Amino acid sequence: MKLENYKTIVFDCDGVILNSNRVKTLAFFAAALPYGEQAAQALVDYHVANGGISRYKKFEYFLSHILGRSDVGDAEELKNLLEAYADKAWQGLLACEVAEDLAALRDKTTGSRWLVVSGGDQAEIRRLFGVRNLDRFFDGGIFGSPDSKDQILKREIGNGNIKKPAVFLGDTKYDYYAAEGAGLDFVFVSGWSEFADGHDFFSRRKITLVDGIGQLLQIFRFGDANR
Repeated sequence: MKLENYKTIVFDCDGVILNSNRVKTLAFFAAALPYGEQAAQALVDYHVANGGISRYKKFEYFLSHILGRSDVGDAEELKNLLEAYADKAWQGLLACEVAEDLAALRDKTTGSRWLVVSGGDQAEIRRLFGVRNLDRFFDGGIFGSPDSKDQILKREIGNGNIKKPAVFLGDTKYDYYAAEGAGLDFVFVSGWSEFADGHDFFSRRKITLVDGIGQLLQIFRFGDANR
């Protein structure tokens, strides 16, 4: 299908709009470091292997599985980890690279509604996009955790905000499964992804692969977003 024919284009944030995956990986390590380097690295490994899942779930996993808590720990401990992570990540998010040609793609798809559906914290992303003047592109809204991507997509389809045909631009396996479960087409954006096996995984499934938004714009100019 031609990109201009999609009624809705859904974007992941980290690794698609922003070159921020490394920023967040380092923030996870720093937040968990008071528990020891081994525990911090185990959290990073889990984070990278489960890209697209919210920080809430990742820190719950850290407490219950990596630290071996009988539950996820007390609410204050989880809150402190989340705050430490957010503090470490924020400055990097303010400075990281924005996808090239994002504005040009918006100009070429004026008939499409744009949304962000991220695993990042919703309030943080909305604040960040306001500061960086990115919110102007996303007329359909900016959404994130603690709701999961599956929950957000189901809700926004149900309330008519996401109209089909729609496509999800993501950089993780979880993005693909969320899109597939919601009945959206999918494009894998590889350039900033931490999904090491992404090219093989998506090539086998005949999913469109692009290095970044700029390449997607080139495909648009040829009139076809699938190959």
